[in-house]
Amino acid sequence: MASLTSPKVHMGTITGGEGRELYAMNPVVLLPMGSHEDQGPHAPMGDYLLAEKIAELAALRATERGVRTVVASVLPFGGADYFGPMPGGIAITQATLTLVLTDMLASLHRNGLTRLIIINGHGGNVVPIAEVTRELYQDTGRPIPSLYLWRIGYALLPKIVGPEKAAQVSGHGADPLTSIGMHLFADMMRPDLIPAAKPLKRDPVLDLPFSALGAASFEGAEVGMPNEYDEVYWSGVGKGDPRLSSKATGAALTEQLTEVCARFIKHYADKVAA
Repeated sequence: MASLTSPKVHMGTITGGEGRELYAMNPVVLLPMGSHEDQGPHAPMGDYLLAEKIAELAALRATERGVRTVVASVLPFGGADYFGPMPGGIAITQATLTLVLTDMLASLHRNGLTRLIIINGHGGNVVPIAEVTRELYQDTGRPIPSLYLWRIGYALLPKIVGPEKAAQVSGHGADPLTSIGMHLFADMMRPDLIPAAKPLKRDPVLDLPFSALGAASFEGAEVGMPNEYDEVYWSGVGKGDPRLSSKATGAALTEQLTEVCARFIKHYADKVAA
């Protein structure tokens, strides 16, 4: 929530009267997206909470630097991919997500809100985002860029913890999400449930070692595989070791992700007129 010294950035908290005045200026609108899936036994399933918070921090920073930026209500349910077996998980099909995203963007465009940036926190959202934004670009000539936070986070980790540790801690159920969660939502984390790292499982039919979700290895060649995550990971944790995650790493990642997003918002606003 905004204080007396910071502007409102969440669109859901902006009143109708405030909105009519603010939106006439065509501010930059961030659309945070994430997922509701297994993030390991120690982390909240809603990684959309992290995407939404980083969007909020970036919007505040960009606004402070002179680019009025707001954050749309987060889209919490990601495009379905590998995580269907998790009890309590909620996902929507890629086709449904494509339609939902199309309608969201059309609602904003209808009322002249055309400076849009997607803040993404889920791999299953990538294809629908690309499909919808490509079609809109062909129709309008206005790009709607997307920032995939965790892909950016993987690239930042070696600079924060060093290449060797980054290689050990990077992965689903570990970093960047676990450390960021420790920093932003410490009260939601369960450090007592952090598991030991294990190698990825082997395919039960072909007896091949998995190398990633959707992939196994045969004599060094990558083989595409249809298995869902529970046949590949142990309790939602991939290659990374979450025991190496830390609040300090999360603070550094959050700061750098916020800065990257805020700087990109400024660059975008300078290039795309209101």
